[in-house]
Amino acid sequence: MKTTKLTLALTGLMMAGAIITVSCKKSTTQPATPVDNSTTEAADASSVSNVSSDIDNMAAESSQGNMSTYRLANGGQESVSALSCATVVRDTVNRIVTATFSGTSPCLDGRTRSGTLIFNYSASPAGVKYYRNPGYTCQVTSQNYMVDGNAISVTKTITNTTPSGFNAATTNMTWSVTASVTMIKAGNEGTVVWSANRVKTLLNTSDTSVYHGQATAITWSKARVGVTGGSSGTTAAGASFTSTITTQLVRDMTCAPNSNYPGRHPFIQGDITLTITGKATRYIDFGNGTCGTTGSVTINGNNYPFTQP
Repeated sequence: MKTTKLTLALTGLMMAGAIITVSCKKSTTQPATPVDNSTTEAADASSVSNVSSDIDNMAAESSQGNMSTYRLANGGQESVSALSCATVVRDTVNRIVTATFSGTSPCLDGRTRSGTLIFNYSASPAGVKYYRNPGYTCQVTSQNYMVDGNAISVTKTITNTTPSGFNAATTNMTWSVTASVTMIKAGNEGTVVWSANRVKTLLNTSDTSVYHGQATAITWSKARVGVTGGSSGTTAAGASFTSTITTQLVRDMTCAPNSNYPGRHPFIQGDITLTITGKATRYIDFGNGTCGTTGSVTINGNNYPFTQP
């Protein structure tokens, strides 16, 4: 009888010990690691890149005396061809072009802009006054500039690095671009800080319907533009990042996927590697050259689609 009671007691102790052991193991189990699948950083990088590229295009058009790509939009049509969504003033003495945006009506690309962009080309050599001229140098600054509710502060320098006397049949026109852009996102969704050193190339310089020589303005509506280089800064969440264009980004000005916004030309080709502190590396793919607005981001081997803003 005593033996039976002892056996039962030992069994009870062993069961209790097992329960305690299991309980201890459960208490030390770590919570599951959150899935890293945010494409917000990629969308922000795309948005800032587009803002910066748009300003490059404006610098090109304003130096020619117009901003036709940014005329007022109305259901995809120009309201009045003689009007623009910006008032452009050329000061040929001080070599400054000032574009002041209405803030009320969308431009031809469907984006509503307000504030002012100042294009100062006074550092260009004597006799050089157009974006297409080798040696042309333009410093761009902003005043109260906003795009679709995002507050944009920009400082950039654009320099035409094409060799003087170049042969357009064999040499593409190029520009070096250094830029610092701060974007306060609409709705207080954070601030993106972005600095870049890039090279812009007119990929179809040899096309005589695009480049007509130094005496005539480039037909930008038919241009195919390539962008290379890198950037760094902080995301809207405050994390540091660096990005490198691993395959040239391409914008085709004949590609306007949204018929309502015939002036909006997204990147349709190229790749960016985006490294963010504390997160997995993002590999951003803008496509293979087919006209469209979609892209994809690969994170930890998983692919996530996104639409360019």
